[in-house]
Amino acid sequence: MRLISRLSLLALLGLSSVSGLSHALEFRSVGATPIIMYDAPSARGMKIYVAPAGMPVEVILTSGAWCRVRDAQGDLSWVEAKDLVTRRNLIVKVPTARIRATAEESATMVFSADKNVLLEMAEPANGLWVKVKHRDGQTGYVRTADVWGL
Repeated sequence: MRLISRLSLLALLGLSSVSGLSHALEFRSVGATPIIMYDAPSARGMKIYVAPAGMPVEVILTSGAWCRVRDAQGDLSWVEAKDLVTRRNLIVKVPTARIRATAEESATMVFSADKNVLLEMAEPANGLWVKVKHRDGQTGYVRTADVWGL
């Protein structure tokens, strides 16, 4: 009986930790200067590429001073945690994203943004739309399906 209770408790703890991971998406952005992406959590690791300032990444794992991250193309690499900021940027992933005055498909288009353009997330996503800001100061709403980083 005691063994069954312990196994049940372990199973419950395992399920709760797995379900916690599935909802724990964390996005950050590269800070004000470009950074080196490594293949291992060490400055002695192989340099994979240089990430531009502002690029959004999904944090998969944090280990000490290093973060394992995924970029918009799905590639994994390691970066120093100190080089990431909490400001949320998004990357346009469609050929042309239409940014609207309000969160409606029928709303007036404020501007458009081409694929790979960085947009700052101005407000948290609300269903199918997210309010964004372009570096030139223009703001509006883009469909969440048209950007990566949410």
